[in-house]
Amino acid sequence: MHDSEQHGAIHADYPPDHEATASDKTDSQADAVRVDTYALLAALLRQPPPQELLRSLAAVEPPVAQPLRPTRLETAWLSLAGAAKGAQAADAEDEFNRLFIGISGGEMTPYGSWYISGAVMDKPLAALRDDLAHFGLQRAEGNAEPEDHAASICETMALLADPEQGVPLAEQHEFFSTHVGIWLPRFFQDLQNAKNAAFYVSVGQLGEAFIEFEKVWLKLPE
Repeated sequence: MHDSEQHGAIHADYPPDHEATASDKTDSQADAVRVDTYALLAALLRQPPPQELLRSLAAVEPPVAQPLRPTRLETAWLSLAGAAKGAQAADAEDEFNRLFIGISGGEMTPYGSWYISGAVMDKPLAALRDDLAHFGLQRAEGNAEPEDHAASICETMALLADPEQGVPLAEQHEFFSTHVGIWLPRFFQDLQNAKNAAFYVSVGQLGEAFIEFEKVWLKLPE
């Protein structure tokens, strides 16, 4: 990702002192997988999945190290692939609208401020904007959603974890601890329990399992 390149609804303009080097990463291949997972979650939370994406997800075959005892994350990937098989984009769109749009607002409230302080557009959003500015990130033009939307948070983590121009693991950990891990697992749990969720139950399972994985990964020494 180059300076001023847009990634989803977050606009990236990295200052030179935040560009990552090879020594900043413990495993660039693993980071690439992390980026892809964050980007997928962001896409699924930003808008309903098109049929092409559903077909791609249905074909996913994540490696399972121990078939008799797959990890929680591996199980979540398998669940998402299973939910995508036979799923129709029109049904997914209806479900997405009931969950996140609705006539008077969807069933879910996908904002960090809501989960942290109980009110949207509150102090946690201001703190988030300060930290985004530190990394040279800002909301993309034309995006009406605040930066603490769950999709934007995932997009931001994808940018920060980018093996080429992300930030060191320690800085990822600090951002994650402050703005991600303290609320996103609860959001994904609520998504799994939402009365209007069907396909998105598996999205919530993947999101929760992946964030739990990240809590461990981001504590790895550099």
